[in-house]
Amino acid sequence: MLEQDSITINESTTVIANDTMTSRPARPQTPYQVLRSLPKDATPAQQDSAIQAWFEPGEIHYSSQPDTLHLPGHEIPRDLKKVDLPQYYRENFFSANTLYHPELDGGRNGVAGDPVPYAIHNDHIITGILICSFLLIMFALSRISSFMINQAKHFLYMPKVEQEYTETGTEVKFQLGFSVITSLYYALLFYFYATRRIADTFILSSEYAILGIYFGTMVGYFVIKGLLYTIVNNVFFSPKKNLQFLGTLLFIVAIEGVCLFPLVLLLAYFQFSMQNAIIYCIFILTLAKILTFYKSYTIFFKQNRLFLQNILYFCALEMVPLVMIWSGLVGITYILKVNY
Repeated sequence: MLEQDSITINESTTVIANDTMTSRPARPQTPYQVLRSLPKDATPAQQDSAIQAWFEPGEIHYSSQPDTLHLPGHEIPRDLKKVDLPQYYRENFFSANTLYHPELDGGRNGVAGDPVPYAIHNDHIITGILICSFLLIMFALSRISSFMINQAKHFLYMPKVEQEYTETGTEVKFQLGFSVITSLYYALLFYFYATRRIADTFILSSEYAILGIYFGTMVGYFVIKGLLYTIVNNVFFSPKKNLQFLGTLLFIVAIEGVCLFPLVLLLAYFQFSMQNAIIYCIFILTLAKILTFYKSYTIFFKQNRLFLQNILYFCALEMVPLVMIWSGLVGITYILKVNY
């Protein structure tokens, strides 16, 4: 009798449960069940919204009790929440040394290779300067070409009737610009000579500083030589002849610069032989000194036929400064070079 009642109760319970399942769907236990209840064309955003509607993430509470489930004979494992470095990472043999600074960069690993030697043809600044000097020469020749042609025409020919010697301010400025360019070319040529024949390592780390010293020395040479000529000529000769001779000197220096420009390009970009370059420079200098000697004789000493005085004048004001500038440049190079 009791057994029949219990069976009856179970059947009624089952019926009630079935009625409940039929009337209200059960809560999904996994996200997979939620996704299966959605239509097949549900977008990812809709799927995400459905999962968030059924499931709410709860806060994780880690136990503060020590872990006692480690293996026998092993130490208690380190807490995963501790992120500080171990002792052997924070301290080492050099930690107490005052010179130990791990926060500073120690440089790159590996063996450093041989540094690439400095070369003029790889220097964009020097290349730009040479291009600008060439453009300046072309511009100056286009502006004063008639003056230069007239100077060259009357350079060796001396008219019987003395003519008025006049130059415009523009012509003088361009000739002074030629003198500066000639100083730059001589500085570059001596730099090539010094790096190939004297030393290739200097105490100055910047090649621009060395070139600047050579360039300043050459500019000082031309300035001092011009001052010496002016002082001596004003004492012994008329101002008119002095101006004529100074104009001739500027013309000769300008021609020197024009003739030296191809040599600078050959040495800088085409590995021209230094021996041939020295021969070319000696030829240009010799020709310039011969022309200077000839003009000093025709302007100052031809009327009185004072040939020996012209030699003395030329040696004192032309050859002595030339020897001094060469000795000075060589001495500066030996001072700047690194002695091993």
